[in-house]
Amino acid sequence: MKTKSSRPKRPVTPAPKRGLRPAGPRQAIKSKLVRIGNSRGIRLPKALLEQAELSDEVTLRVRGRSIIIEPAKHPRAGWEEAMKAAVAEGNDLTAEDREWLDAPLDPEFDEKEWTW
Repeated sequence: MKTKSSRPKRPVTPAPKRGLRPAGPRQAIKSKLVRIGNSRGIRLPKALLEQAELSDEVTLRVRGRSIIIEPAKHPRAGWEEAMKAAVAEGNDLTAEDREWLDAPLDPEFDEKEWTW
């Protein structure tokens, strides 16, 4: 015959659900590589994507035995702010500079006409 323990029972707390909180700097989240044709892919939780401020385009690089995923940097990022700062500092623009700055932007120029 079994006897009951005289110890009081501890309340049961449910385990936290995965993906609801952003991962802290020391928290690791395990994931599996999945086959995508001849390549492999990884599914990243939405919370991690938001925390890292990643969008549709990223840069991948290998550092040791790690793969680093970073937001993609655009070649002309920050140019407009730099020009505004230069003008504010008193660096006068030439007529040619103003012509270039006032010209309409063609987002397809880099893809179609520019030779890299």
